[in-house]
Amino acid sequence: MTLDGLKRDGKLKVAINLGNAALARQDEMTGDLSGVTVALARRLCDEIGAEPDFILFEGAGKVVAAAPSDAWDIAFLAIDKERAEAIAYSDPYVLIEATAVVRQDSQLSHVDELDRPQTRLLVARNSAYDLYLTANARHLDLVRAETPKASFDRFRSEPGSADAVAGVRQSLETAFATDPGFRFLDGAISAIEQAMALPIAKSALASALSDFVQRAKQDGFVRQALDESGQTSLTVAP
Repeated sequence: MTLDGLKRDGKLKVAINLGNAALARQDEMTGDLSGVTVALARRLCDEIGAEPDFILFEGAGKVVAAAPSDAWDIAFLAIDKERAEAIAYSDPYVLIEATAVVRQDSQLSHVDELDRPQTRLLVARNSAYDLYLTANARHLDLVRAETPKASFDRFRSEPGSADAVAGVRQSLETAFATDPGFRFLDGAISAIEQAMALPIAKSALASALSDFVQRAKQDGFVRQALDESGQTSLTVAP
């Protein structure tokens, strides 16, 4: 089975999650999109003879929520079994870390200290790290915002909202790295496998999508796209 069946009237609807700055960004002045997910989408469109129709989302949870409505044909999401009823995945193309930021005067120093009674952590609703912590944290109180940006903004503007805010390391760096009022905790909450994704109704194409991802890794395309977007620290998935 080939991926040609994904295109509709010569177009491919591509969901782009702007909530993960490590993988996709939009220039505020020009509106141009960049990042490894955009590069992979364009390569796929070139292969199947389709024009990309980029549909922008503020967070992964919103991408998943839109899957049953036929809003997109392919997406880029963290692999998570909690989403398996709605999403089919390719093999992973990159590995990224989720970590946390605290205020400078916090007593916390490592992510392992987060899972304690009365510790509140801001997360983006239905993000990969939200799902991971929901399944694995025993004492931590999760405070949810609708998108990664909303969680960052709330943590910055509402000192009493939470003790820390979680996120993809690169997105947190963009939001907080230059602000002396905040600092990163040591360690990582989780290592997240990122994959291309299909609505479950098109799961029969998952194997062909994995073949596409494997070729893009093996010929160096994924590594090059990461480097060109400044994400030299990210690891191409084995």
